Amino acid sequence: MSQSFEFWFDFSCPYAYLASTQVEALSQRTGAKIRPRPLLLGGVFRAVSQPQNLAASLPPPKALHNHNDLRRHSELYGVPLRFPETHPMRTVLALRCLLVVGEPFLPLAHRFFRAYWADGVDLSSREGVAGVLRAAGLEPEPILEAATSQSIKDELRVRTQEAIDRGVFGVPAFFVGDQLYWGQDRLHEVERVLGGAPEELVDSSASIESAAVDFWFDYSSPFAYLASTRVERRFGSKLRFRPMLLGAVFREVGTVNVPLLAMSESKRAFQTIDMARQAAHHGVELRWPDNFPLRTVLPLRVTLLALQQYPAQATALIHRIYRACWVQGLDPAREDIVAGLCEDVGLPAELVAQASLPEVKDALRQSTAEAVAAGVFGAPSYVVHGDGGEPQLFWGSDRLELAVRAARAVMPDSL
Repeated sequence: MSQSFEFWFDFSCPYAYLASTQVEALSQRTGAKIRPRPLLLGGVFRAVSQPQNLAASLPPPKALHNHNDLRRHSELYGVPLRFPETHPMRTVLALRCLLVVGEPFLPLAHRFFRAYWADGVDLSSREGVAGVLRAAGLEPEPILEAATSQSIKDELRVRTQEAIDRGVFGVPAFFVGDQLYWGQDRLHEVERVLGGAPEELVDSSASIESAAVDFWFDYSSPFAYLASTRVERRFGSKLRFRPMLLGAVFREVGTVNVPLLAMSESKRAFQTIDMARQAAHHGVELRWPDNFPLRTVLPLRVTLLALQQYPAQATALIHRIYRACWVQGLDPAREDIVAGLCEDVGLPAELVAQASLPEVKDALRQSTAEAVAAGVFGAPSYVVHGDGGEPQLFWGSDRLELAVRAARAVMPDSL
């Protein structure tokens, strides 16, 4: 039986647009058939209690990062991307017209996506949708009329409810069998599970020196833990470990203290699976701690002391603390445990007592303030410096390779 994968989308999502430009090439490389599945994203958002205008609900630093992230991926894919002034636009009429025209969905879907994200067409208007249909060689009026029928309205509702029932909380979403993958940045995982060999952004087989990079982290983040296992080899000797108190960052930028616990049930379930997939792919042990969310003020202060007083051993301590938190399930808030972790890597247990000094407390506050000033809003974050230009911020364990690519690009010998 031939392989296939489902591609769930709505024209209103820029990441779904980016994915739409890549799915056919993925299909050709793997021999897997695409099964395009339109849905109404607003209906999904209502079901999972997500704001309809998601971009407007984000803290400004995260919104800026997401804008840059979209731009970077559009450049990487070599496709145009222009945010309409009226975004987000209602796409229900365009989606219903797509259902009226019927399968194969992709040829007309590409036209609607490009109209929204490249040509600035108002897909919320009858005239805008009619123009796209006309450009596709179709007679608009019969299609627009049929799109108002109860059967087409019901079909879109049924499709959207199916997605919700299967755990979809956003787009683009992909299914290979019953396995959900979310985001255009998971296309490489879809390709891998279909037997393909996705191309690497940068060579991962070698350690190459890069520009200076600040790696902002807190032990409380499992994604920062996953990234911490690779950053040294990927960035080289100019990597700087920068501890910060993530909860204080969240308060400063206006994010809930534990985002994972504030997610919808379906998104939280996916994130748990996604973490396990990332860990397995990179050969990293990961066991969810019983004492989550972790209290990490003490180990962060001790880490700052180690970086100042014992720089040659500080990195070993960072990795030891991460392993204690995310493999062994130890409580990083306990002084005896942190003292033992220090001794494990040859550092004095007295660092724990020093961590309560006022100047050490101030140092963590200052480091956290510097993170916020750099635009950091979550962990892990990588700030790439070099070439006299503006520092570049990347966020997430899944953006490590993009950060590596940027860090190597600003090195003089790589231009």
